[in-house]
Parts: sequence; structure tokens; C-alpha cells
Amino acid sequence: MLILASKSPRRCELLKLAGLEFTVCPAKGKEELPPGILPADAVELLAKQKAVEIATRFPFDTVLAADTVVAFGKRILGKPEDENAAYEMLKTLSGNTHSVYTGVCIISAGNMQVFHQKTDVRFYPLSDKEILDYIATGEPMDKAGAYGIQEKGFFMVKEICGDYYNVVGLPLAETVRRLNEAAGGR
Repeated sequence: MLILASKSPRRCELLKLAGLEFTVCPAKGKEELPPGILPADAVELLAKQKAVEIATRFPFDTVLAADTVVAFGKRILGKPEDENAAYEMLKTLSGNTHSVYTGVCIISAGNMQVFHQKTDVRFYPLSDKEILDYIATGEPMDKAGAYGIQEKGFFMVKEICGDYYNVVGLPLAETVRRLNEAAGGR
């Protein structure tokens, strides 16, 4: 059985899109990162922590965990704490290119695969009104970098270079390929 160690509705939607059957069992551990960790290392570490936590409870199943961060340079932008933080994040991203990293960990039959993907996203220049109107929707508050490309936040995105689904929260093609490898090529 495939167990998703995440409560992310976006990851659930993506796995359903791929036609996978799974059970949701979110990891509950506290997410802590060492100071100065690079975004790629951060997402791999967090995904691994989640997967290991759940795999200890379900040692005979396949566990999939993921974590996504938005990075502006080396600075990791998590979920905004409040509307002011959301405004500052979106103002920073306005007219600029940032990177979205998703780390994935798959544990199956005692084997562990950990990997990440990076997608570069370029925003249009945003007016204060556009930013404030978007924040008023409430959408930015539960998303890394304060936006969702797959929802109302699409209007900010000028272009992407890389996997669209990675920005949504799971590099779907690579994840499915690796799950198939873990299952013996099925």
C-alpha cells in the first residue's frame, strides 16, 4: 500500500491525477532546519524526516513524503505568518525570478530514495493593489512563498522553467517513475 505522509490537498490531487491509490497519514514531527541550509538540502531533509517518521509505523508499506519551499536566492520563503508577511513575500517576488524546490522521499522494502526538483518561476511586476487584492482572498496564507500557481495566484506568473507540478507541490512524473521502480517496475 502507498502511504502519503502529508496532509497537502494539492499532493493528494496530484496523486489522484496519476491514478494512484493511497492512504493519507500525515507526519506530525516538528519541522526544524539548521541555520543557513540551502533550499535543495532543506527540502530533502524535511521530506526524509517525514518519511522516516511514518515508515516506522508502516514498515511493510511504501511511504511517500514531500516538502516544498520557495527560495529567493538562498533565502527560503516559507508560509507567511500573517498578511504583512504575505505582502512582503509577494512584493519581493514581484518582477523577479525565484525558485521552487520540492524534496521527495520514498521508503519501500527498506530502501530509501531521496531527491529534489527545482523549477524557476518568473513573476510579472505586481502593483500594490494586485498584491493586496490577492491577499484578501486568503489563498496566500497556507502556501510557501505566499502564492498558489494552480489557483488564483496564476495571474502573477509570467513564465516557468521546469516542472509545473513541482511548483504545485510534487514533481509528479519523476515521483511516479521512482514509485514504479520501488515497486519493481510495475
